[in-house]
Amino acid sequence: MRRLRNVKIVATLGPASNSYETIRALHEAGADVFRLNMSHGTHDEIRERHQIIRRVERDLDSPIAILADLQGPKLRVGVFANGEEMLEEGAAFRLDLDAAEGTQQRVCLPHPEIFEALEPGASLLVNDGKIRLQVESCGSDFAECRVVIGGVISNRKGVNVPDVMLPLAALSEKDRDDLEFVCELGVDWLALSFVQRAKDVFEAKTLADGRAAVLSKVEKPQAVENFEEILDASDGIMVARGDLGVELPVAAVPPIQKRLVRKCRAAAKPVIVATQMLESMIESPMPTRAEVSDVATAIYEGTDAIMLSAESAAGHYPIEAVSTMNQVAIEVEADPTYRQIVSASRTAQGTTVADGIVAAAREIAEKTDIKVICCFTQSGTTALLTARERPSVPIIAMTSVEHTARRLCLSWGCNCVMTPELLRFKGAVVNAARAARAEGFAGETDQIVVTAGVPFNVPGTTNILRIAPCDERLIYSTDPE
Repeated sequence: MRRLRNVKIVATLGPASNSYETIRALHEAGADVFRLNMSHGTHDEIRERHQIIRRVERDLDSPIAILADLQGPKLRVGVFANGEEMLEEGAAFRLDLDAAEGTQQRVCLPHPEIFEALEPGASLLVNDGKIRLQVESCGSDFAECRVVIGGVISNRKGVNVPDVMLPLAALSEKDRDDLEFVCELGVDWLALSFVQRAKDVFEAKTLADGRAAVLSKVEKPQAVENFEEILDASDGIMVARGDLGVELPVAAVPPIQKRLVRKCRAAAKPVIVATQMLESMIESPMPTRAEVSDVATAIYEGTDAIMLSAESAAGHYPIEAVSTMNQVAIEVEADPTYRQIVSASRTAQGTTVADGIVAAAREIAEKTDIKVICCFTQSGTTALLTARERPSVPIIAMTSVEHTARRLCLSWGCNCVMTPELLRFKGAVVNAARAARAEGFAGETDQIVVTAGVPFNVPGTTNILRIAPCDERLIYSTDPE
């Protein structure tokens, strides 16, 4: 299904988007990737959503990527005798391992790992940062704190610890069970929460064992500090601005977003900008002007994908939210300033033959009357390198590997088309010409760029670039081989 924009749209499924009709309508409205949030829903519910997506994919003959978002360890306080308490600014408050019900003076924090890592002066944020505590003294089973920002604290509110590296694995036992379940189910991407270091990513990739690509969520200060090694270990990145904005000053998030998007592009790895992009559309059929500007900013930065969370999962207007995002993307990418920004942010990367081929393909396409770049790819690497170039003409990623086509649905500009296994380059050119015409990218009198690798069906062998006509008679008359 051809899109009129390059940036991809990720839509989260939930109670508001469970049916075949709604999921199909979301895809037709512009959703390229569907996110299954493993924090909500049973395995049976997740399986049913997965089956519906694959049914939509078959019915529309359109590859769709499925992203399973693992919950990660959840740090929460215990319960209070009165259900909640008011903490006054300047008051003393104790956190400990005592399971007794909480009072205005103390509450249980059933996570000994936190106490092991805490030091005097560290901050603890409760309820998405609405309450801020500062540690004055601590031990292996307690932390005596001072209330810096007060408010109501209630049962099982979440706790963030921004100042220290916590000795916690990114995968809880629930995450391990969920990971195995969704990999067997056949998802294309795994989003890994609570990433602090590359070691967390390697653990998930070992368990996935190639069955799904691993995308790391940057939502902690430690992930920002260790970003280069995390990026190197990951197949993709999500800039999860929600938790990031809790653990860091909110003013720091926009420049971090910009830096991370550029680093991902340089590494030819897809990046999603997520959280609160059209938040008001949970309740309203129209977004705020600020939200539209936020979506546009991410697109101008060159991100691969933008994501809807509660807007499509639990909101009253899921289809309208996707349509709005789609229209914003079309408008932004039609702006001459967009092309100027994307081109100006391009940097020379890599020294391999494949790097040279894709750079040449982009330059030839932009300097001549080429309609589309068709790249043949088995593992997806050639398509990712082509997308890194951010060409001004469309990209058709052609592959005989189904999971490669699906994974590439997350990558900027990649229009994924399944093709039979090929043995000769002439067959590749003919298939590329047919796909360009069938998908509406070119007519019989137009020319296309075709990139491929010989021998065929061997990952990492991109070594051919050809300018080809879309008229098959010309292909056969000029290329007997």
